[in-house]
Amino acid sequence: QVQLVESGGGLVQAGGSLRLSCAASGRTFSNSAMAWFRQAPGKEREFVAGITGINSSTRVADSVKGRFTISRDNAKNTVYLQMNSLKPEDTAVYYCADRVSSIVIWTTPTRYDYWGQGTQVTVSS
Repeated sequence: QVQLVESGGGLVQAGGSLRLSCAASGRTFSNSAMAWFRQAPGKEREFVAGITGINSSTRVADSVKGRFTISRDNAKNTVYLQMNSLKPEDTAVYYCADRVSSIVIWTTPTRYDYWGQGTQVTVSS
């Protein structure tokens, strides 16, 4: 059974940092494209950052470029999202997603095969 479990969310003041983790289990993820999405109340789920498995190429949304960094440790089946200089508009539930055997980082949620349960990030002003 494939599972993605996010952790690391919480409450932080504007300008602060958090690091999210997504631990994957149930199969080998080294050839998967992994991504982080977020969803704020009343808004659609949006792409934040993604990373391929083979060469760890990355793609980051313009709204977080220069502030967020995605990385992965295939030996630990874990993907990370380092979030710096957080803003109140970053407040959302953050989800980890997995697309099996993909060398493309898709920004559309429907392209992903597995999802975590989400972790809440709240940034106070």
